[in-house]
Amino acid sequence: MSWVLNTKYLSDKQIKGFDKYKYNAVDTSPLSVYVMHPFWNAVVKTVPMWVAPNLLTFTGFVMLIVNYILLSYLDWSFCASSREHPDYPPIPWWVWFLSGSFQFLAHTLDGIDGKQARRTGSSTPLGELFDHGSDSVVAAVLPPALYCIFGRGATDYGASVWTLYWVCWHIIGCFALSHWEKYLTGVLYLPWGYDISQVSISIVYLITAVCGYEIWKGTYAFGFEFRWFFLAAVYGGSCFFFIPISLYNIYRSYRDGTGKNRGFIDAAEPTFPFVILFITSTTWAVYSPSDILDVEPRLFCLVMGLLLSNAVCRLIICQMTDTRASRFNWLLLPYVRISVLSIAANIGNLELVLLYALTVLVVCSHVHFGVNVVRQLCDYFKIYCFSITSKPPKNHERTK
Repeated sequence: MSWVLNTKYLSDKQIKGFDKYKYNAVDTSPLSVYVMHPFWNAVVKTVPMWVAPNLLTFTGFVMLIVNYILLSYLDWSFCASSREHPDYPPIPWWVWFLSGSFQFLAHTLDGIDGKQARRTGSSTPLGELFDHGSDSVVAAVLPPALYCIFGRGATDYGASVWTLYWVCWHIIGCFALSHWEKYLTGVLYLPWGYDISQVSISIVYLITAVCGYEIWKGTYAFGFEFRWFFLAAVYGGSCFFFIPISLYNIYRSYRDGTGKNRGFIDAAEPTFPFVILFITSTTWAVYSPSDILDVEPRLFCLVMGLLLSNAVCRLIICQMTDTRASRFNWLLLPYVRISVLSIAANIGNLELVLLYALTVLVVCSHVHFGVNVVRQLCDYFKIYCFSITSKPPKNHERTK
């Protein structure tokens, strides 16, 4: 069973590519520059020098995963905040308070991990990969956690499961676009909406803890409904600001010759897994004989989100090592096959069973991928993931 912890996901070319990697990011958000960074600069000074940056990243990541699991346990079917389902008890106030606290703390830890790395002289490419890989998973679980505030049902100021589906695609789709942008330009342009959304989510959680979920249900001045404001912020922010700016940055890098200048096929290849997944998931949700998205929205969106996360992580590796991205992800094979089987064969209740099996497969495969990539990089750089102490040389290296 040694293969479980010793699978080599990174090629020799990719491993060596990390040696040449230089972090290059641009952050012009006023909230980030004038508020968050000064705050993080003060906070990081309170962190002991022996604390590893990746430990900060992982702690924040675990907080958000625990929050997702807790909300899943209390509101699996997204009915606790819906007036249409009075038999479901509402989520306790302390859970929302915990959600808001975890969200803010996780964002803070995500903001200071790089500063801690520079402060302790422990910066490595693993830190960025670990950070952004964790963020890709968070992008997959964040929309379902927020959806618990509104609850399913359009007649009581809630939202349909299709709204959840499209929001999931917008959130992690924009995350994928930002790294495709870096794959082509060589620069990570941090969107203005990132810090705004993280702080806003924390505030929404805390308001829900104090006032209850009913605060978001109703018509306010000028016919205003919070659910439409929320959706307008998500869709409008991505369609009118983030996506056009990203595409312009890509265009400018080709025009000025400042990017990677990849050919058309080479540039388009990283998008193939995302396009295949989008077509497959949407077709499955629309034509599912058992209406799988309505029956199991949580698992359906989780599987889709983790598949996106896996594809994004592989793209980040290629972007950081300046290697060519793969045009296909093997994890899509069982997903495509099960969706086609469900639609074509009308397999009834077996469709739900296959979704459960697919969830286990995707979760285990993504964890296996993440753990082994981290182990491979730790061995190469001779470092520990959660400690600043360097690894001692192996026996055969001591004799050299």
